[in-house]
Amino acid sequence: MAASQVMQAGGEAPEAVLARLEGAARRVETPCGEGRMVWHIWGDEAAEPLVLLHGGSGSWRHWARNVETLAQRRRVICPDLPGLGESAMPPPAADPASVAAIVREGLLAILGAGAGGPRGGPRAYDLCGFSFGALLSGHVAAQSGGELRSVTLVGAGALGPKRQVTELTKVRSLEGEARVAAHRHNLAALMFAEPRNIDPLALAIQEWNTRRARFQSRGFASSTSLRDSIARARCPVALLYGERDAIAWPEVELRFQALREVQPEAWSGIIPGAGHWVAYEAAAAFNAMLLEMLDRRLGR
Repeated sequence: MAASQVMQAGGEAPEAVLARLEGAARRVETPCGEGRMVWHIWGDEAAEPLVLLHGGSGSWRHWARNVETLAQRRRVICPDLPGLGESAMPPPAADPASVAAIVREGLLAILGAGAGGPRGGPRAYDLCGFSFGALLSGHVAAQSGGELRSVTLVGAGALGPKRQVTELTKVRSLEGEARVAAHRHNLAALMFAEPRNIDPLALAIQEWNTRRARFQSRGFASSTSLRDSIARARCPVALLYGERDAIAWPEVELRFQALREVQPEAWSGIIPGAGHWVAYEAAAAFNAMLLEMLDRRLGR
């Protein structure tokens, strides 16, 4: 039986879960290359903005187990990053800095001038990026002014320490059960600490994302691009990993050290028993940790 035909434990099929989440969001589009960048927004318009940037070969669906909880307290803003999901490709030869500039320009348009930000500028917001989204978050932080209140990096590469090579199965030419099996293998190898946590919703998200992934970001992870950009951030910085994140384990502490070399006051956290896609595999712990950190920054 295909993953899309399997019901979730709560009785809701994966497609129904994703359709419900998408239906609850407000959709906004901003310029991107020769096309448009797609954003989804949940929560009260008056609430403090929290921007979530997904990982490589992903979409807003990487945050499927987070947006409802976070939107109870925050205005949650999730794009499909350029060249991924429903968003158009960035201009040719785009690098992380130029892609981040497209993201930031779109975000500033959404937040709006004169909406409570410093000196009548865009409204202040918090930023959280996962994997490739963490790399882009570092570049957004380097380009930002006083509107960026904090940046949280999740499962980040490009900090300097070498990562272990993760062998993934190519799915482009596969269909049916062979494709589902390849997705399961790749999720187990890279994204999850425990293969038993790979559920039908995770497989459905992986399938949707990979069908639409055009922008190739994997080559950036072995650089120092994030460390170099986040050094210029003028706001509080945090770095989170799942305890068994495949890109950092067993040397997670080296990543914390690399960040503190350029941001000595950076906060760090580990979520036990989780892998790279920590926001999905350990959603409850991740949501609680992120909200607690953000509240602390606001002095609550």
